[in-house]
Amino acid sequence: QVQLVESGGGLVQPGGSLRLSCAAAGSIFSINAMSWYRQAPGKQREWVATISSSGRTNYADSVLGRFTISRDNAKNTGYLQMNSLKPEDTAVYYCKAAVVTTTASYEYVYWGQGTQVTVSS
Repeated sequence: QVQLVESGGGLVQPGGSLRLSCAAAGSIFSINAMSWYRQAPGKQREWVATISSSGRTNYADSVLGRFTISRDNAKNTGYLQMNSLKPEDTAVYYCKAAVVTTTASYEYVYWGQGTQVTVSS
């Protein structure tokens, strides 16, 4: 069993910054891609960014140049550095990880519980 725990959300003024963390724990053999998604009130969940196990990154156009995804493989932790935040970035942010556990030979996708980010003056 694997758990993903996000942290780092909160209230920030427009133009401010936040750093989200996603810590994976449990029977982990390896973690492949890690991603961040977000869901604003009344909207569908949308993809934000992905980082591969080798460090290759991809971003949604709406956050390109403002957000940076990274990971620390030794700590089984992913990060999302969010700069120049806008009110439209307000959402619950979720991390997703493709994990190969110590008891299986295939990867399984796990989701965190989400962390609220509110951008408002």
